[in-house]
Amino acid sequence: MTQEQLAETLGVTFAAVSKWETGRGMPNMESLQLMAEFFGVTVDELLRAEEIITITGTGDFTVGGDSRKSNSIFNNELEKQGGDIHFTMRNMRDILLADDLTIVNFEGTLTESTYVPPEKRENQFLFSAPPEYAAMLSENGVEAAALANNHVMDHGEEAYQDTQNALRDAGLVVSTGEEVAVVEVKGVKIALLSYLCIDRYDQLWDRVPADIAAAKAEDPIVIVNFHWGNEKDYSPTETQIMLGRGAVDAGADLVIGHHSHRINPIEEYKGKYICYSLGNFSFAGNTRPDDMDTYIFQQRFRVYPDGVVENEGFRIIPCSISSQEEVNDFKPTLKDAQGAQDGNALAEALAPEQAPAEAQNADAAVVELIAPQYTKIQASAEVDGMSITVFASGMSNPVI
Repeated sequence: MTQEQLAETLGVTFAAVSKWETGRGMPNMESLQLMAEFFGVTVDELLRAEEIITITGTGDFTVGGDSRKSNSIFNNELEKQGGDIHFTMRNMRDILLADDLTIVNFEGTLTESTYVPPEKRENQFLFSAPPEYAAMLSENGVEAAALANNHVMDHGEEAYQDTQNALRDAGLVVSTGEEVAVVEVKGVKIALLSYLCIDRYDQLWDRVPADIAAAKAEDPIVIVNFHWGNEKDYSPTETQIMLGRGAVDAGADLVIGHHSHRINPIEEYKGKYICYSLGNFSFAGNTRPDDMDTYIFQQRFRVYPDGVVENEGFRIIPCSISSQEEVNDFKPTLKDAQGAQDGNALAEALAPEQAPAEAQNADAAVVELIAPQYTKIQASAEVDGMSITVFASGMSNPVI
């Protein structure tokens, strides 16, 4: 039903309906009763049914160490922090507790096993942590974990099951490459799908759209996590762009990407957002990464009684993966006012000069960067015909 049809049905002006649908007004009781009758619900159900849901996505969450090595940079920092495993989320907790659902890419294992599969023995990095470290997430505002990446099998199938069990026992919802997770938020079901793509695109072209379409038929909101792209690249490949857009075409409401350890562009495609890479979040693989920029992505969805979902806007909260400038202490931290002075560098990361021809899009994509005490900064870039504007403006609370 269009706004014009609803206005005619209710006997009110088009302007009044426009105000209701943008949250700037409230229909009177007679109009509410007519709308409730139209939807086949009571007025109370109608008022309760329309929900605003805020969902947060972060990049890679990698903690613990390499069981093959006697020294662990993460354990060294943990000792400095008095053994408090929650130090990693100390600066993020309030933000993540204020939303409705936070999803992280958990990249590693939660296991006591030290077994290393033959195919992993020459790898530079393997990650494992005790199962109780799952509380780092569950007690600090994280409700869901994507578990389809190239480190979940670092210690074999048994450790992979240990990791799932640890996360679920801590209260998290887990989406894997084999299993769709469904979480209910404010009475609205949200499907979470996760895929490891980097070496298996040929297996996903038909599977991903079918999985998404099946999930969308059951659940109003569908969020897809892709572990894809090339490490240390600031731009998506043409393959990523094709798969990301295909996910939206199949019904995905939001696409979240990771693996490159770098910020990648955000594309608005058919009214949906594709975050090609959020970068790292808490990353125990290196004490001095050459790029410590990251961001938190937050999107609001408005869900109507009939299951229709609308985009209510999004925000980006710029962060560093460390609370220190010169060394990585594994504590993601909001960028401060001084960090805002380098807004152009972040703009270049979000809109790199070199992007595949497939990234062409005539519509403007707008990326909002919000953080406390930021001065207003604006930077624009043209990416093969796709205009991307990045700006930061001051506000007291960075959470939607």
